[in-house]
Amino acid sequence: MPADTINITLLGATGSIGSSTLDVVARHPALYQIYALTANTNTTKMLALCERWQPRFVVMKDNDCAIQLAESLQAKNLSTQVLSGEAGLLQVVEDEAVDCVVAAIVGAAGLVPTLAAAREGKRVLLANKEALVMSGKLFIDTVRENNAILMPVDSEHNAIFQCMPNCLTEQHSSVKMANGTGAGIERILLTASGGPFRTWSVEQLHDVTPEQAVNHPNWDMGRKISVDSATLMNKGLELIEAYWLFDMAISNIDVVIHPQSVIHSMVTYNDGSVLAQMGNPDMRTPIAHALAWPERIASGVEPLNIFDVAKLDFEKPDLQRFPCLRLCYEAIETGGSASIVLNAANEVAVAAFLDGKIGFNDIAALIEQTLERAEITQDIGSLESILQADAMARTISSETILAKY
Repeated sequence: MPADTINITLLGATGSIGSSTLDVVARHPALYQIYALTANTNTTKMLALCERWQPRFVVMKDNDCAIQLAESLQAKNLSTQVLSGEAGLLQVVEDEAVDCVVAAIVGAAGLVPTLAAAREGKRVLLANKEALVMSGKLFIDTVRENNAILMPVDSEHNAIFQCMPNCLTEQHSSVKMANGTGAGIERILLTASGGPFRTWSVEQLHDVTPEQAVNHPNWDMGRKISVDSATLMNKGLELIEAYWLFDMAISNIDVVIHPQSVIHSMVTYNDGSVLAQMGNPDMRTPIAHALAWPERIASGVEPLNIFDVAKLDFEKPDLQRFPCLRLCYEAIETGGSASIVLNAANEVAVAAFLDGKIGFNDIAALIEQTLERAEITQDIGSLESILQADAMARTISSETILAKY
C-alpha cells in the first residue's frame, strides 16, 4: 500500500451512501484504503463487505450482531476485528491511522461519532445532516478549533460549495464561508425535487401509504430519507444544514422546487450572476468531489447530456401542503433546542408512519405538537444538553402517539 494512501472509516457502510462511497473508492485503489466499516444490524451484508474490503475493523450496533459477525468472519479465516456500540464507533473515528471519516449514519445516531471525528481533526465527509441540525454551533466550533476539514456530501450542499469562490473554499473547509464577506454572495438557492407527491392535494396526501412514500422519482435512498423527501422535511433539514455550513442568514436561503434534479443548487452574486452546479442525480459525484477536493477524480457517473434534459422547471414550495418545511424555517428562527426537538420528533413520527401507526399528514402534525409541548432552551452548548433535549422530544412524541393515534 502506498505511503500516501488515505485511510477511510465509513460510518453507515451498508446504506445507499455507503454503497456509493465504496463504488468510488473501488475505482481508485492507489488513493484510498478502507480502514473501518460500521453498520446497524445487517450482518449478512457486512460479511460480504468484509470479504471484499478486508478492513482492519468493523463495528456493529450491538454485541449480539458483533458476535454473530465475528463467528462468520472466523469461519472464513478473515482477520477483521469486530467491535460494537458507541465505544466501537468512537474507536474507529479517533484512531490515529484514520485520515478521513465518511459520516453516513442516518439520523441522530450519527451525531456522537461525527462530532468525535471533528474533534480529532479528521477530514469529515458529512452525509449525516442531523449532526449539524442537532449540534449546529457546537459542531462548527469543534471543526474550527481542531482544524478539521469539513466537506459536505449532500448533493445540494456540495453543489453550493462548488459554486462558492476559491477565496472562501481554499482553507479546505466549508465552514470558512463567513456570510460570503467580500465575495459578493447574495443568496443561496437550495433545490428540491419536490418528492413523489409534488402535485398532490392535501386530501390526496391523507391517504399516502409507506410504499408510495419511499418510491422517490429521482434518487435511490433509504426508507427514512425517502419519507423525509416526500414530506419535504429532508429539504428543511438541509436548509438548517446550509444555515450552519455557509454562515448565511436564513432570510438569504431559498428553497426552489426543481423536479428534474439536474441543477443541484445555485448561488447568486451581487453582480447579477447565478452559478449552478449541474449533473445527473447520482451521489457518487458529490462523494468523489468531497473525497478528492481540491483535486477531482472519476466517480463512475456519466456526464450530463443537456439535450436529453430538454427543459428545466422551477417553482416555489407550497408550505400549506408541506408544513414540515415551514416548521424547519420556524425552528431556525426560534433557535436554541428547537431544531433538536424538530429532528427528534420527525424521527419518531417517520418510524411510526412506516409502522402504520400514523398517517402521512400526521407526521407534520406530530412534530408541531411536540414543538409546542417541549421546553425550548437556548442553553445547548454541550453534547450532554443536546442529547437531553433530543431524549425529551422523543418521549413527548412517543407519548403523543400513544394518546392520540
